[in-house]
Amino acid sequence: MRVVLISDTHGYLDDRIAAFLPGCDRIVHAGDVGAGVAEALAALELPVTVVTGNNDPADAGWPVSAELDLPGGRLVVIHGHQWPAARRHRRLRAAYPDARAVVCGHSHRQVVDRDQAPWILNPGAAGRTRTYGGPGYIVLDADSQGWRVDARQLSRRP
Repeated sequence: MRVVLISDTHGYLDDRIAAFLPGCDRIVHAGDVGAGVAEALAALELPVTVVTGNNDPADAGWPVSAELDLPGGRLVVIHGHQWPAARRHRRLRAAYPDARAVVCGHSHRQVVDRDQAPWILNPGAAGRTRTYGGPGYIVLDADSQGWRVDARQLSRRP
């Protein structure tokens, strides 16, 4: 199962990332979605999981967190603003010890932390706001034999 992880679009999904999405099995957005992005993702007619971020409206209707049972383990999705940056990974691991991986956003910085379980995956910003080098996303290939992570960062637009 190919799952694309994105976050922090703030109302704009980079068109190069959007062009990649139809080839996946599921889309996961880790919050700070912004206007129009959730609707554009839903139009792809793929399973989409969206959680709310600290910049999303309270009435957006998305949960604070989500848990997905994927082949080979459980994926937890949360924006991550609930914890200070210095202790975020430790606290996420303590909060979700049975997960195989936790996806979070908020920092806009792409991170693949597989040093301990569960893994902490931050796809970086998939829009144009604070992309720190260019928009990013993560491709997670999940099957019962194991999970593979491919973090991708695109070039910044001129």
